[in-house]
Amino acid sequence: MVVVFSLLVGVMLGVFLHPTVPPSVAPYLPMAVMAALDSVFGGLRARLDGTFQERIFVVSLLANSILAATLVFAGDRLGVNDLSVAVVVVFGVRIFGNLAAIRRKVFHA
Repeated sequence: MVVVFSLLVGVMLGVFLHPTVPPSVAPYLPMAVMAALDSVFGGLRARLDGTFQERIFVVSLLANSILAATLVFAGDRLGVNDLSVAVVVVFGVRIFGNLAAIRRKVFHA
């Protein structure tokens, strides 16, 4: 219940405060969000499987987000813009894999 309340408070703060993202950080934020979504769906899958551990979830969330942003940063510095596409593809595949497992668990299909 605390998680749902925290999520609602965060969304409401975002809607009412209209935070701005500095242009220097803007290319990295979507990759960090993709990584965070991967962790969230992985956590939901683990919860449904009965193997969820808060510590693993937090470490996964932080590590995935930092790794994704670092890869995109390194790609920008090296002139390889395709690294951001690679990050989206990898995390997209993982997100859809987790969603498929969640669907199978919830709907038994």
